[in-house]
Amino acid sequence: MTAAPSTTDLAALGEAELVEEVRRLEELKAHAAALQVELTARLDEVVRRRHAAAGLPEERQGVGVASQVGLARRESPNRGARHLGLAKILVAEMPHTLNAMRAGWCSEWRATLLARETACLSLEDRRRVDAELMADPETTEGWGDKRLVAAARARAYELDPHAALKRSRKAEGERYVSLRPAPDTMTYLTALLPVAQGVAAYAALTRAADSARADGDERSRGQVMADTLVTAITDRTAESAPVPAVPVAVNLTVSDATLLGGGHQPGWVAGYGPVPAGFARELVATAIADAQATLRRLYTTSTGTLVAMDSRARTFPASLGLFIDLRDQSCRTPWCDAPIRHRDHVVPDHAGGPTSATNGQGLCEACNQAKEAPGFTATTVGGTVVTTTPTGHQVRSRAPDLPPGDPPVTPEPPRPRVDVLHPRLQIVLDDYTPAA
Repeated sequence: MTAAPSTTDLAALGEAELVEEVRRLEELKAHAAALQVELTARLDEVVRRRHAAAGLPEERQGVGVASQVGLARRESPNRGARHLGLAKILVAEMPHTLNAMRAGWCSEWRATLLARETACLSLEDRRRVDAELMADPETTEGWGDKRLVAAARARAYELDPHAALKRSRKAEGERYVSLRPAPDTMTYLTALLPVAQGVAAYAALTRAADSARADGDERSRGQVMADTLVTAITDRTAESAPVPAVPVAVNLTVSDATLLGGGHQPGWVAGYGPVPAGFARELVATAIADAQATLRRLYTTSTGTLVAMDSRARTFPASLGLFIDLRDQSCRTPWCDAPIRHRDHVVPDHAGGPTSATNGQGLCEACNQAKEAPGFTATTVGGTVVTTTPTGHQVRSRAPDLPPGDPPVTPEPPRPRVDVLHPRLQIVLDDYTPAA
Protein backbone atom coordinates (compact mmCIF):
# COMPACT_ATOMS: atom_id res chain seq x y z
CA MET A 1 0.00 0.00 0.00
CA THR A 2 1.21 3.51 -0.82
CA ALA A 3 1.66 5.86 2.11
CA ALA A 4 -0.01 9.25 2.32
CA PRO A 5 2.06 12.24 1.18
CA SER A 6 3.93 14.24 3.80
CA THR A 7 2.99 17.77 4.85
CA THR A 8 5.81 19.08 2.68
CA ASP A 9 4.46 17.19 -0.34
CA LEU A 10 0.96 18.56 0.23
CA ALA A 11 2.22 22.12 -0.12
CA ALA A 12 3.40 21.33 -3.65
CA LEU A 13 0.10 19.84 -4.83
CA GLY A 14 -2.32 21.79 -6.99
CA GLU A 15 -6.11 21.76 -6.67
CA ALA A 16 -6.64 18.83 -9.04
CA GLU A 17 -3.85 16.81 -7.42
CA LEU A 18 -5.34 17.39 -3.97
CA VAL A 19 -8.70 16.03 -5.16
CA GLU A 20 -7.00 13.01 -6.71
CA GLU A 21 -5.11 12.36 -3.47
CA VAL A 22 -8.34 12.47 -1.43
CA ARG A 23 -9.90 9.92 -3.81
CA ARG A 24 -6.79 7.69 -3.69
CA LEU A 25 -6.79 7.66 0.10
CA GLU A 26 -10.51 6.84 0.16
CA GLU A 27 -9.79 3.83 -2.04
CA LEU A 28 -6.91 2.95 0.25
CA LYS A 29 -9.30 2.97 3.23
CA ALA A 30 -11.66 0.57 1.43
CA HIS A 31 -8.74 -1.71 0.54
CA ALA A 32 -7.56 -1.66 4.16
CA ALA A 33 -11.09 -2.47 5.33
CA ALA A 34 -11.11 -5.48 3.00
CA LEU A 35 -7.87 -6.68 4.56
CA GLN A 36 -9.41 -6.25 8.01
CA VAL A 37 -12.38 -8.35 6.87
CA GLU A 38 -10.14 -11.17 5.69
CA LEU A 39 -7.97 -10.98 8.80
CA THR A 40 -11.04 -11.04 11.05
CA ALA A 41 -12.54 -14.05 9.30
CA ARG A 42 -9.19 -15.81 9.43
CA LEU A 43 -8.87 -15.01 13.14
CA ASP A 44 -12.26 -16.61 13.77
CA GLU A 45 -11.16 -19.78 11.96
CA VAL A 46 -7.87 -20.01 13.89
CA VAL A 47 -9.56 -19.46 17.26
CA ARG A 48 -12.27 -22.00 16.49
CA ARG A 49 -9.68 -24.62 15.55
CA ARG A 50 -7.81 -23.95 18.77
CA HIS A 51 -11.02 -24.24 20.79
CA ALA A 52 -11.94 -27.48 19.04
CA ALA A 53 -8.51 -28.94 19.79
CA ALA A 54 -8.95 -27.95 23.43
CA GLY A 55 -12.22 -29.85 23.59
CA LEU A 56 -14.67 -26.94 23.87
CA PRO A 57 -18.25 -27.72 22.86
CA GLU A 58 -19.15 -26.59 19.36
CA GLU A 59 -21.49 -23.89 20.62
CA ARG A 60 -18.62 -22.37 22.64
CA GLN A 61 -16.03 -22.47 19.90
CA GLY A 62 -15.14 -18.98 18.75
CA VAL A 63 -16.16 -17.26 21.96
CA GLY A 64 -14.13 -14.13 22.66
CA VAL A 65 -13.25 -13.45 19.03
CA ALA A 66 -15.62 -10.48 18.91
CA SER A 67 -13.94 -8.98 21.97
CA GLN A 68 -10.52 -9.41 20.39
CA VAL A 69 -11.68 -7.71 17.23
CA GLY A 70 -13.24 -4.86 19.22
CA LEU A 71 -10.09 -4.30 21.25
CA ALA A 72 -7.88 -4.43 18.17
CA ARG A 73 -10.04 -1.78 16.50
CA ARG A 74 -10.38 0.29 19.68
CA GLU A 75 -14.12 -0.33 19.73
CA SER A 76 -16.62 -2.05 22.02
CA PRO A 77 -17.18 -5.82 21.95
CA ASN A 78 -20.62 -5.12 20.52
CA ARG A 79 -19.09 -3.32 17.57
CA GLY A 80 -16.47 -6.07 17.38
CA ALA A 81 -19.28 -8.62 17.04
CA ARG A 82 -20.73 -6.61 14.17
CA HIS A 83 -17.36 -6.49 12.43
CA LEU A 84 -16.93 -10.22 12.96
CA GLY A 85 -20.38 -11.02 11.59
CA LEU A 86 -19.80 -8.84 8.54
CA ALA A 87 -16.40 -10.44 7.90
CA LYS A 88 -17.80 -13.96 7.97
CA ILE A 89 -20.66 -13.00 5.63
CA LEU A 90 -18.45 -11.21 3.10
CA VAL A 91 -15.85 -13.97 2.94
CA ALA A 92 -18.32 -16.86 2.73
CA GLU A 93 -21.36 -15.39 0.96
CA MET A 94 -20.66 -12.05 -0.78
CA PRO A 95 -17.44 -12.37 -2.81
CA HIS A 96 -18.24 -9.54 -5.22
CA THR A 97 -18.74 -7.03 -2.42
CA LEU A 98 -15.45 -8.11 -0.86
CA ASN A 99 -13.68 -7.77 -4.21
CA ALA A 100 -15.19 -4.29 -4.57
CA MET A 101 -13.67 -3.36 -1.22
CA ARG A 102 -10.31 -4.74 -2.31
CA ALA A 103 -10.54 -2.66 -5.48
CA GLY A 104 -11.28 0.44 -3.41
CA TRP A 105 -14.73 1.44 -4.69
CA CYS A 106 -16.89 -0.02 -1.91
CA SER A 107 -16.49 1.15 1.67
CA GLU A 108 -16.96 -1.01 4.73
CA TRP A 109 -20.15 0.86 5.61
CA ARG A 110 -21.74 0.22 2.22
CA ALA A 111 -20.79 -3.44 2.48
CA THR A 112 -22.50 -3.48 5.87
CA LEU A 113 -25.66 -2.02 4.34
CA LEU A 114 -25.74 -4.68 1.63
CA ALA A 115 -25.20 -7.47 4.14
CA ARG A 116 -27.99 -6.11 6.33
CA GLU A 117 -30.54 -5.79 3.53
CA THR A 118 -29.88 -9.30 2.20
CA ALA A 119 -29.75 -11.03 5.59
CA CYS A 120 -33.22 -12.57 5.14
CA LEU A 121 -32.37 -14.23 1.82
CA SER A 122 -31.13 -17.70 1.15
CA LEU A 123 -27.46 -18.15 0.31
CA GLU A 124 -28.27 -18.49 -3.40
CA ASP A 125 -30.41 -15.36 -3.51
CA ARG A 126 -27.94 -13.34 -1.46
CA ARG A 127 -25.14 -14.25 -3.89
CA ARG A 128 -27.41 -13.26 -6.77
CA VAL A 129 -27.96 -9.77 -5.32
CA ASP A 130 -24.24 -9.55 -4.57
CA ALA A 131 -23.39 -10.30 -8.19
CA GLU A 132 -26.05 -7.98 -9.65
CA LEU A 133 -25.09 -4.94 -7.60
CA MET A 134 -21.38 -5.32 -6.92
CA ALA A 135 -19.80 -7.22 -9.79
CA ASP A 136 -19.42 -4.06 -11.91
CA PRO A 137 -18.50 -0.67 -10.37
CA GLU A 138 -20.59 1.12 -13.02
CA THR A 139 -23.77 -0.43 -11.62
CA THR A 140 -23.77 1.63 -8.41
CA GLU A 141 -21.47 4.49 -9.44
CA GLY A 142 -22.81 7.71 -7.97
CA TRP A 143 -25.42 6.03 -5.79
CA GLY A 144 -25.87 7.34 -2.27
CA ASP A 145 -26.34 5.00 0.66
CA LYS A 146 -30.11 5.41 0.58
CA ARG A 147 -30.36 4.43 -3.07
CA LEU A 148 -28.06 1.45 -2.55
CA VAL A 149 -30.18 0.24 0.37
CA ALA A 150 -33.37 0.76 -1.64
CA ALA A 151 -32.01 -1.25 -4.59
CA ALA A 152 -30.88 -4.14 -2.38
CA ARG A 153 -34.15 -4.11 -0.44
CA ALA A 154 -36.24 -4.00 -3.61
CA ARG A 155 -34.31 -6.91 -5.10
CA ALA A 156 -34.79 -8.89 -1.89
CA TYR A 157 -38.52 -8.20 -2.10
CA GLU A 158 -38.56 -9.53 -5.67
CA LEU A 159 -36.62 -12.68 -4.87
CA ASP A 160 -38.68 -13.53 -1.77
CA PRO A 161 -41.96 -11.55 -2.01
CA HIS A 162 -44.00 -13.74 0.32
CA ALA A 163 -41.44 -13.62 3.11
CA ALA A 164 -41.10 -9.86 2.65
CA LEU A 165 -44.83 -9.34 3.00
CA LYS A 166 -44.94 -11.62 6.02
CA ARG A 167 -42.11 -9.66 7.63
CA SER A 168 -43.84 -6.34 6.97
CA ARG A 169 -47.02 -7.56 8.66
CA LYS A 170 -45.07 -8.85 11.64
CA ALA A 171 -43.08 -5.62 11.89
CA GLU A 172 -46.23 -3.59 12.57
CA GLY A 173 -46.43 -5.32 15.95
CA GLU A 174 -42.93 -4.06 16.75
CA ARG A 175 -43.80 -0.35 16.55
CA TYR A 176 -42.55 1.73 19.45
CA VAL A 177 -41.38 5.15 20.61
CA SER A 178 -37.99 5.62 22.27
CA LEU A 179 -36.13 8.46 23.94
CA ARG A 180 -32.34 8.84 23.94
CA PRO A 181 -30.13 11.58 25.33
CA ALA A 182 -28.46 14.01 22.96
CA PRO A 183 -25.72 16.61 23.52
CA ASP A 184 -26.49 19.98 25.12
CA THR A 185 -29.50 18.79 27.16
CA MET A 186 -31.40 17.68 24.06
CA THR A 187 -33.09 14.34 23.37
CA TYR A 188 -33.82 12.08 20.40
CA LEU A 189 -37.50 11.13 20.29
CA THR A 190 -37.83 8.27 17.82
CA ALA A 191 -40.94 6.48 16.62
CA LEU A 192 -40.89 3.21 14.70
CA LEU A 193 -44.13 3.20 12.70
CA PRO A 194 -45.72 1.39 9.75
CA VAL A 195 -44.66 3.03 6.51
CA ALA A 196 -48.01 4.67 5.70
CA GLN A 197 -48.33 6.21 9.15
CA GLY A 198 -44.71 7.33 9.30
CA VAL A 199 -44.73 8.95 5.86
CA ALA A 200 -48.09 10.62 6.54
CA ALA A 201 -46.92 12.01 9.89
CA TYR A 202 -43.71 13.37 8.39
CA ALA A 203 -45.61 14.87 5.44
CA ALA A 204 -48.01 16.62 7.83
CA LEU A 205 -45.11 18.14 9.77
CA THR A 206 -43.40 19.17 6.54
CA ARG A 207 -46.58 20.82 5.28
CA ALA A 208 -46.99 22.73 8.54
CA ALA A 209 -43.39 23.93 8.34
CA ASP A 210 -43.70 25.06 4.71
CA SER A 211 -46.91 26.92 5.53
CA ALA A 212 -45.37 28.66 8.53
CA ARG A 213 -42.27 29.66 6.57
CA ALA A 214 -44.41 31.00 3.75
CA ASP A 215 -46.26 33.16 6.29
CA GLY A 216 -42.99 34.70 7.45
CA ASP A 217 -42.19 32.54 10.48
CA GLU A 218 -38.56 33.21 11.39
CA ARG A 219 -37.99 29.75 12.82
CA SER A 220 -36.08 27.26 10.71
CA ARG A 221 -37.93 24.48 8.92
CA GLY A 222 -36.72 21.90 11.42
CA GLN A 223 -37.70 24.08 14.37
CA VAL A 224 -41.26 24.48 13.09
CA MET A 225 -41.58 20.74 12.54
CA ALA A 226 -40.30 19.96 16.04
CA ASP A 227 -42.56 22.57 17.68
CA THR A 228 -45.58 21.37 15.71
CA LEU A 229 -44.97 17.79 16.82
CA VAL A 230 -44.69 18.74 20.51
CA THR A 231 -47.75 21.00 20.35
CA ALA A 232 -49.85 18.38 18.58
CA ILE A 233 -49.00 15.67 21.12
CA THR A 234 -49.07 17.63 24.36
CA ASP A 235 -52.07 19.87 23.62
CA ARG A 236 -54.36 17.26 22.11
CA THR A 237 -53.82 14.75 24.89
CA ALA A 238 -55.31 17.26 27.33
CA GLU A 239 -58.51 17.73 25.34
CA SER A 240 -61.59 15.73 26.16
CA ALA A 241 -62.56 15.12 22.56
CA PRO A 242 -60.03 13.72 20.09
CA VAL A 243 -59.12 15.87 17.12
CA PRO A 244 -59.98 14.15 13.84
CA ALA A 245 -56.97 13.22 11.78
CA VAL A 246 -56.30 15.24 8.65
CA PRO A 247 -55.66 12.97 5.64
CA VAL A 248 -52.20 13.39 4.14
CA ALA A 249 -51.35 12.11 0.69
CA VAL A 250 -48.91 9.20 0.38
CA ASN A 251 -47.47 8.92 -3.13
CA LEU A 252 -47.08 5.29 -4.21
CA THR A 253 -45.41 4.56 -7.55
CA VAL A 254 -46.09 1.08 -8.84
CA SER A 255 -46.28 -0.73 -12.17
CA ASP A 256 -49.64 -1.74 -13.60
CA ALA A 257 -48.62 -5.41 -13.50
CA THR A 258 -47.93 -5.19 -9.77
CA LEU A 259 -51.05 -3.16 -8.99
CA LEU A 260 -53.59 -5.00 -11.13
CA GLY A 261 -52.01 -8.41 -11.55
CA GLY A 262 -49.76 -10.70 -9.61
CA GLY A 263 -46.45 -9.04 -10.40
CA HIS A 264 -43.74 -9.04 -7.76
CA GLN A 265 -42.00 -5.78 -8.71
CA PRO A 266 -41.91 -3.64 -5.53
CA GLY A 267 -43.69 -0.32 -5.28
CA TRP A 268 -42.03 2.91 -4.20
CA VAL A 269 -43.43 5.17 -1.47
CA ALA A 270 -42.14 8.72 -1.85
CA GLY A 271 -40.17 9.74 1.21
CA TYR A 272 -39.63 6.14 2.32
CA GLY A 273 -38.44 3.80 -0.43
CA PRO A 274 -39.40 0.38 -1.85
CA VAL A 275 -42.21 -1.68 -0.36
CA PRO A 276 -43.18 -5.30 -1.20
CA ALA A 277 -45.66 -5.75 -4.04
CA GLY A 278 -48.22 -7.37 -1.75
CA PHE A 279 -47.92 -4.53 0.75
CA ALA A 280 -48.40 -1.97 -2.04
CA ARG A 281 -51.61 -3.69 -3.15
CA GLU A 282 -52.91 -3.80 0.41
CA LEU A 283 -52.08 -0.12 0.86
CA VAL A 284 -54.10 0.77 -2.24
CA ALA A 285 -56.95 -1.55 -1.26
CA THR A 286 -57.17 0.07 2.17
CA ALA A 287 -57.25 3.52 0.59
CA ILE A 288 -60.03 2.37 -1.75
CA ALA A 289 -62.07 1.13 1.20
CA ASP A 290 -61.74 4.60 2.76
CA ALA A 291 -62.53 6.35 -0.56
CA GLN A 292 -59.13 8.05 -0.49
CA ALA A 293 -57.36 6.51 -3.49
CA THR A 294 -56.43 8.40 -6.65
CA LEU A 295 -54.67 6.82 -9.63
CA ARG A 296 -52.38 9.02 -11.71
CA ARG A 297 -50.57 7.87 -14.83
CA LEU A 298 -46.94 9.02 -14.66
CA TYR A 299 -45.41 7.38 -17.71
CA THR A 300 -46.94 7.01 -21.14
CA THR A 301 -43.99 5.28 -22.81
CA SER A 302 -41.34 2.79 -21.78
CA THR A 303 -38.65 5.47 -22.00
CA GLY A 304 -39.66 7.08 -18.72
CA THR A 305 -40.98 10.33 -20.21
CA LEU A 306 -44.36 11.92 -20.62
CA VAL A 307 -45.83 13.27 -23.81
CA ALA A 308 -45.14 17.00 -24.31
CA MET A 309 -43.27 17.68 -21.09
CA ASP A 310 -41.90 21.09 -22.13
CA SER A 311 -43.12 24.37 -20.68
CA ARG A 312 -42.48 27.99 -21.57
CA ALA A 313 -42.49 28.99 -17.92
CA ARG A 314 -39.14 29.54 -16.20
CA THR A 315 -40.39 27.65 -13.15
CA PHE A 316 -41.61 24.07 -13.13
CA PRO A 317 -45.40 23.68 -13.17
CA ALA A 318 -46.89 21.75 -10.26
CA SER A 319 -47.57 18.63 -12.31
CA LEU A 320 -44.06 18.63 -13.81
CA GLY A 321 -42.56 19.24 -10.37
CA LEU A 322 -44.46 16.26 -8.97
CA PHE A 323 -43.24 14.11 -11.85
CA ILE A 324 -39.62 15.07 -11.15
CA ASP A 325 -40.04 14.36 -7.42
CA LEU A 326 -41.46 10.89 -8.05
CA ARG A 327 -38.97 10.11 -10.81
CA ASP A 328 -35.78 11.18 -9.03
CA GLN A 329 -36.93 10.04 -5.54
CA SER A 330 -34.07 11.91 -3.82
CA CYS A 331 -31.45 14.56 -4.60
CA ARG A 332 -29.86 13.81 -7.97
CA THR A 333 -26.35 14.81 -6.84
CA PRO A 334 -24.29 11.58 -6.71
CA TRP A 335 -24.03 10.07 -3.21
CA CYS A 336 -26.34 12.70 -1.67
CA ASP A 337 -29.74 10.99 -1.19
CA ALA A 338 -31.13 13.99 0.72
CA PRO A 339 -34.86 14.76 0.28
CA ILE A 340 -35.73 16.87 -2.75
CA ARG A 341 -36.39 20.50 -1.84
CA HIS A 342 -35.82 22.27 -5.17
CA ARG A 343 -36.59 21.46 -8.79
CA ASP A 344 -33.96 23.09 -10.96
CA HIS A 345 -32.72 23.18 -14.53
CA VAL A 346 -29.66 21.15 -15.50
CA VAL A 347 -28.79 23.71 -18.15
CA PRO A 348 -30.04 27.00 -16.62
CA ASP A 349 -33.02 28.61 -18.31
CA HIS A 350 -31.03 31.84 -18.73
CA ALA A 351 -28.49 29.78 -20.71
CA GLY A 352 -31.07 28.47 -23.10
CA GLY A 353 -32.14 25.34 -21.27
CA PRO A 354 -35.84 24.47 -21.57
CA THR A 355 -38.17 23.82 -18.66
CA SER A 356 -38.71 20.11 -19.27
CA ALA A 357 -38.47 16.73 -17.59
CA THR A 358 -35.23 15.95 -19.42
CA ASN A 359 -33.63 19.25 -18.38
CA GLY A 360 -35.03 19.11 -14.85
CA GLN A 361 -33.65 17.48 -11.74
CA GLY A 362 -34.65 17.25 -8.12
CA LEU A 363 -32.06 18.63 -5.71
CA CYS A 364 -31.76 19.29 -2.02
CA GLU A 365 -31.30 22.91 -1.00
CA ALA A 366 -27.59 22.56 -0.23
CA CYS A 367 -26.73 20.88 -3.55
CA ASN A 368 -28.78 23.39 -5.51
CA GLN A 369 -26.80 26.20 -3.92
CA ALA A 370 -23.47 24.40 -4.27
CA LYS A 371 -23.81 23.96 -8.03
CA GLU A 372 -24.00 27.74 -8.39
CA ALA A 373 -20.35 28.03 -7.30
CA PRO A 374 -17.91 29.17 -9.99
CA GLY A 375 -16.55 26.43 -12.17
CA PHE A 376 -19.46 23.99 -11.85
CA THR A 377 -21.23 23.07 -15.08
CA ALA A 378 -23.80 20.45 -15.98
CA THR A 379 -25.12 18.92 -19.19
CA THR A 380 -27.60 16.21 -20.09
CA VAL A 381 -26.64 13.13 -22.09
CA GLY A 382 -29.82 11.17 -22.69
CA GLY A 383 -31.29 10.69 -19.24
CA THR A 384 -27.94 11.22 -17.49
CA VAL A 385 -26.81 14.46 -15.86
CA VAL A 386 -23.06 15.02 -16.22
CA THR A 387 -21.68 17.49 -13.68
CA THR A 388 -18.18 18.89 -14.12
CA THR A 389 -16.37 20.27 -11.09
CA PRO A 390 -13.89 23.16 -11.13
CA THR A 391 -11.01 20.68 -11.21
CA GLY A 392 -12.35 19.04 -14.36
CA HIS A 393 -13.58 15.88 -12.64
CA GLN A 394 -16.91 14.60 -13.87
CA VAL A 395 -19.67 12.78 -12.04
CA ARG A 396 -22.77 11.24 -13.58
CA SER A 397 -26.24 10.92 -12.19
CA ARG A 398 -29.12 8.92 -13.65
CA ALA A 399 -32.64 8.77 -12.26
CA PRO A 400 -33.79 5.37 -10.98
CA ASP A 401 -35.21 3.06 -13.62
CA LEU A 402 -38.94 2.74 -14.12
CA PRO A 403 -40.68 -0.18 -12.44
CA PRO A 404 -40.89 -2.85 -15.15
CA GLY A 405 -44.29 -4.31 -15.84
CA ASP A 406 -43.28 -7.87 -15.15
CA PRO A 407 -45.96 -10.54 -15.64
CA PRO A 408 -47.05 -12.75 -12.74
CA VAL A 409 -44.46 -15.40 -11.97
CA THR A 410 -46.10 -17.46 -9.24
CA PRO A 411 -49.58 -17.20 -7.74
CA GLU A 412 -49.80 -15.29 -4.49
CA PRO A 413 -51.91 -16.05 -1.41
CA PRO A 414 -55.39 -14.47 -1.33
CA ARG A 415 -55.17 -10.69 -1.09
CA PRO A 416 -57.53 -7.72 -1.38
CA ARG A 417 -58.51 -7.21 -4.99
CA VAL A 418 -57.75 -3.81 -6.52
CA ASP A 419 -60.36 -2.98 -9.14
CA VAL A 420 -59.84 0.26 -11.10
CA LEU A 421 -63.56 0.22 -11.95
CA HIS A 422 -64.43 0.46 -8.27
CA PRO A 423 -66.82 3.43 -8.03
CA ARG A 424 -64.93 4.92 -5.10
CA LEU A 425 -61.60 5.00 -6.92
CA GLN A 426 -61.09 8.23 -8.83
CA ILE A 427 -58.96 7.66 -11.91
CA VAL A 428 -56.93 10.66 -13.00
CA LEU A 429 -55.12 10.24 -16.30
CA ASP A 430 -53.46 13.60 -16.87
CA ASP A 431 -53.40 14.63 -20.49
CA TYR A 432 -50.17 16.59 -20.81
CA THR A 433 -50.29 18.86 -23.83
CA PRO A 434 -47.79 21.45 -25.06
CA ALA A 435 -48.03 24.80 -23.34
CA ALA A 436 -49.79 27.39 -25.39
